Amino acid sequence: FAGQLGEVANVYDCMDELAQFKGAPPGIRDREAQLLDIADVVFTGGRSLWETKRQRNPNCHFYGCGVDFAHFSKARARHTEVPADVAELPRPVLGYFGVVDERMDYALMQRLAEENLAWSIVIIGPVTKVDEKTLPRARNLHWLGGRDYAMLPAYGKAFDICLMPFALNEATQFINPTKALEYMATGRPIVSSAVPDVVKNFGDVVAVADDHEGFLALCRQAVERADPAAIERGLEMAAVNSWESILEMMEGHIADALAHK
Repeated sequence: FAGQLGEVANVYDCMDELAQFKGAPPGIRDREAQLLDIADVVFTGGRSLWETKRQRNPNCHFYGCGVDFAHFSKARARHTEVPADVAELPRPVLGYFGVVDERMDYALMQRLAEENLAWSIVIIGPVTKVDEKTLPRARNLHWLGGRDYAMLPAYGKAFDICLMPFALNEATQFINPTKALEYMATGRPIVSSAVPDVVKNFGDVVAVADDHEGFLALCRQAVERADPAAIERGLEMAAVNSWESILEMMEGHIADALAHK
């Protein structure tokens, strides 16, 4: 489409290294290389993506995920009611909300449930690109499926620990999870796999594990005693990373590109 739409500038907003995802179309790398060559400005949603894409286009800028802080802060509000399908689960509740796909470490989820039978593991999100029949099963592992965005803070209120149990593979090498800041706004401890952008961007808030044993140990530690200082740092980080502030900065780069043209 480039050059055929009467456009005055081309902006490429790169949120993932899609060529490394399961079922990626053939030729996507070549087409992206062409797009990087003609783009007047490039944005990336992850620092690792920025480090890669700026080698092809120097007018490349990293803007991580934003957060609707007021929305997810409802998890800390007294009037917010915990949904009925999780309200009676045994505590502690270790929860995840997001897409359930090839980026999740299912072996880790199995171990997390089986080795801590007193814990309730709650997974909220639509299942895509994986067979639901292959999901690990345990009596304390609850796959609830997708829920409306408006309900996520209420589920966040039910969580004692927020999870980012990502597999460390090609599909997660460049991701910068949106849910990190959303979790922070709920005021809950967060435990994550060692996804590179999580380590770089959120390492002073999120407890990061290099392997399964480390992930389990960090969950046990968070259950026994949360780190209030890390939670407070997370609330501060979420509060200053609104979508509105990010949009304003991105619009500035587009204005500069138009002026240069």
